[in-house]
Amino acid sequence: MTLSNGRPYLAIPGPSVMPDRVLAAMHRAAPNIYEGKLPEMVETLWPDLRRVAGTAQNVALFIANGHGVWEAANMNLFSRGDRALVLATGRFGLSWAESVRALGVEVEVLDFGKSSPVDFARVEAALRADKAHRFKAVLTTHVDTASTVRTDVAQLRSVMDAVGHPALLAVDCIASLACDAFRMDAWGVDVMVAASQKGLMVPPGIGFVWFSEKARERCRTSDLRTPYWDWTPRADAAEFWQYWNGTAPTHHLFGLRESLTMILDEEGLEAVWARHEVLAQAVWAAFDCWAAGNPEIGLNVAEPVHRGRSVTAARLGAPHATRLREWTEQKAGVTLGIGLGMAASTDPAYHGFLRVAHMGHVNAHMTLGALAVMEAGMVSLGIPFGEGGLAAAAGVVGRAVV
Repeated sequence: MTLSNGRPYLAIPGPSVMPDRVLAAMHRAAPNIYEGKLPEMVETLWPDLRRVAGTAQNVALFIANGHGVWEAANMNLFSRGDRALVLATGRFGLSWAESVRALGVEVEVLDFGKSSPVDFARVEAALRADKAHRFKAVLTTHVDTASTVRTDVAQLRSVMDAVGHPALLAVDCIASLACDAFRMDAWGVDVMVAASQKGLMVPPGIGFVWFSEKARERCRTSDLRTPYWDWTPRADAAEFWQYWNGTAPTHHLFGLRESLTMILDEEGLEAVWARHEVLAQAVWAAFDCWAAGNPEIGLNVAEPVHRGRSVTAARLGAPHATRLREWTEQKAGVTLGIGLGMAASTDPAYHGFLRVAHMGHVNAHMTLGALAVMEAGMVSLGIPFGEGGLAAAAGVVGRAVV
């Protein structure tokens, strides 16, 4: 028997759930890409893209996914022979380092593991050891999508300033934009990257690079830059086609316009952050109760302050995470995320990890429903767990809503 017939729920960390309004905004005939409604609408996007990132500085759009905007940032930041310091708190930090290294940039990685936050004493030591100031940039993830570790970006900037190191600060906000609080200018971030398919609730296909005036000047002569990846004409286009170096991603832009209206003008950005905070705490409360009855169950990140608010990585013990994911999708219509980066897919331990996303167009009944389905799955599969998880999650929601 299956109870999955009905509207499915995709609780993976991107592509996230897309609002019907975003889908409806995209459901239209191809527009004129030279004049009229499309160019007029696009002019309204730039101030809102600055608002959502917390910056008054530059923004460039690329037809790309998250890996593409890493490359867009890399190509503008670096020249051949430059050196980067990468702070890795999970698989995606390591992947960004790999993408930089593949371009011929020297990379030093401080790897803090799969469950731990950045150790700022190690960062300070690495920066002080770079007496010749060879590091052109420090790269890190705000929230690593695999481990779900969150980095204190403001504290990182404070360390860089205290040392007096001139490196630019570049931050991957792909898993955190419009989910976790982020303030690019206030926190002294020079380059910020994100993508459309997570907190912004738009299909994959648009990547964003925000960059400071300091980054623009410091990187003006970067020799990795190619015409397509050059952020300058995209941020300062004289003609509409220059924003995209060709044809615009037309329908994505209509969807983006709708999503930014929902986030900034209707719910409000701080309210969006608060909603994600409550939903994340509800997930954590359920896992804490479940773990009390089974030591194999637990959250990947021990301290709440170091957890992202958009997605939660957890363990159930192999093979139970894979068994549960299969059950929730096939029997109840809820798709959970794989435990990316925790173990190789050929390792039996791989089947002990999963992720629960609560990003973007997600409300209380969606998150509480996903947790209820997970508990039902554990009952059906005979996976031991502690009692009270659903009541604890409901209590978090109930106390938050007055």
